Amino acid sequence: MDSKEHRRYVDPERARPAGVDDATVEALGELSKALETIHRVRGHLYSAHQLVGGADLTLDRVVKLLREAGHDEVADRVEHELLGRNVLPGRWTFQIVEEFDDGYYAAFQEIERDAREKLAGGRRHIYEAEMKERRRTHGMPGHEATP
Repeated sequence: MDSKEHRRYVDPERARPAGVDDATVEALGELSKALETIHRVRGHLYSAHQLVGGADLTLDRVVKLLREAGHDEVADRVEHELLGRNVLPGRWTFQIVEEFDDGYYAAFQEIERDAREKLAGGRRHIYEAEMKERRRTHGMPGHEATP
């Protein structure tokens, strides 16, 4: 089965628009892959945000326990130098996440969307849809072209 034959089984939402060449589909596929990596980065930032916040809240108990054990000097240091401390100059993690979301992340999403609109009629995952069609076994259960 040639590549044109494969393409006719791809669902219409992800079918390659007429006139879109292989290089463009590959470039859009790579851009989508890069955006997916940035989505993962965003998730890791949110994980860091929650982990740092949880650790900071745990310090309340640390200070209490140190004081109960008679270690006021160490408790004071934890309380005054660590508890509530910025993780970057002037920033808690929520501020880092917000800056990332509003800056780099938003720009990346907008540029990827704009590229798809201009080059492929807004269609997503054309590269992957064509790869699915090339790799599936026609007629085999679990290998259907579409739901």
